[in-house]
Amino acid sequence: MTKLEQLINEFCPNGVEYKKVEDVCDTITDYTAAGSFADIAKHVKYINDGIGYAQLIRTTDLKSKFKNKDRFVYVDEDAFMYLWRVNLDSEGLVLPNVGNCGEVYYVTPDIFLHKNNVLGPNAIWVKSRTVMNRFLFHVFQGKEFQRKLAKIISPTGQTKFNKTNFKELILPVPPLEVQREIVHILDSFTLLTAELTAELTAELTARKKQYQYYRNRMLTFETKVTRKRLGEIFDFRNGLSKGKDFFGRGIPFIRYIDVYNHRSLRKEDITALVECSSLELEKLRVSRGDVLFTRTSETAEDVGWSSVMLDDIGDCVFNGFTIKATPKTNDLLPEYCAYCFATDDFRNYVTTHCAFTTRASLTGNTIAEYQMAIPSIDVQRRIANVLSNFEAICSDLNIGLPAEIEARQKQYEYYRDKLLTFKELGE
Repeated sequence: MTKLEQLINEFCPNGVEYKKVEDVCDTITDYTAAGSFADIAKHVKYINDGIGYAQLIRTTDLKSKFKNKDRFVYVDEDAFMYLWRVNLDSEGLVLPNVGNCGEVYYVTPDIFLHKNNVLGPNAIWVKSRTVMNRFLFHVFQGKEFQRKLAKIISPTGQTKFNKTNFKELILPVPPLEVQREIVHILDSFTLLTAELTAELTAELTARKKQYQYYRNRMLTFETKVTRKRLGEIFDFRNGLSKGKDFFGRGIPFIRYIDVYNHRSLRKEDITALVECSSLELEKLRVSRGDVLFTRTSETAEDVGWSSVMLDDIGDCVFNGFTIKATPKTNDLLPEYCAYCFATDDFRNYVTTHCAFTTRASLTGNTIAEYQMAIPSIDVQRRIANVLSNFEAICSDLNIGLPAEIEARQKQYEYYRDKLLTFKELGE
């Protein structure tokens, strides 16, 4: 019998009590505004020299573990004292409630680089009153809790959920002795997994850099080649904005996350549905060769990511947080475009030309000014074939290192979910 089994037999032999999040945690939303959103924006300083009364902590900073110091955002004292109420001055958890819903970050004051810290928009701050925060961290990432969270996430545009619904979710609350042992096991497993995957990840990163190098080289033409502004060869249009009642039925709908996560889209990648009018379908239909660009995010680095539609699937529309570029010419191979808009050159153009207040944003007019190289269709096809084969070696989860990394992550998730599955008290 393991130590955990002994503790369960001793402290909760008849099962574990399940409680609502609000019964064990304090949850605080992103900010309480003393004025309009425009009032908040004027207090934000997007600077990289550390000057500012407080650092605005975004989920992108937590995800990067504060590595990108030159991209930090700071606010003045007015914003710290009056506009934002969420001071990250104690142990707790940060969960994005717009965009990357489902991510969970464990926070302690010692990880911050600035003495004053406030939580940025689109995330909630959760602090336990009766449960170990570290135990909550593992529970929130678990399969069962993520399944419950998915039920309250709206699929409209950028995924999101509200704090009220979150507080109603149910989670297991075993005795503290059991919590401590589970945290000890999972933290130890996490550390071991991280050490075992570090070398694999480093090797995979090297391969991806090699691929990116060759992609950029192949798409940098030393000989004379036709170049045109994107505005000459594409028409631009923003997407569909609908209430949540229109989703879950209807025709295929391309979400923001579909565009962000895929450099090209196939029919099987599109799983969401939306109900729209014939006029909306006519204006917003997506066909093979159309390029979709993300147009808003927390940082400049996250806007302008593109996905090219490679299939004709008939009726299909796209979300209002992206921009569609429809080709006006037959001189472009969609597979070639998929690689062109992922190059360092295009990414640098986007990050230096997008607008930024409290969030980064991009317009079709801005994209239209970028100049694109257009070689012959035969050259485009050869480039796309070479890069596709190279990319498959680096990215396919069924090949080599990525598969090994994926297997180690699944092993951890399996044991985490087993440890966090309890008989409910009273069953």
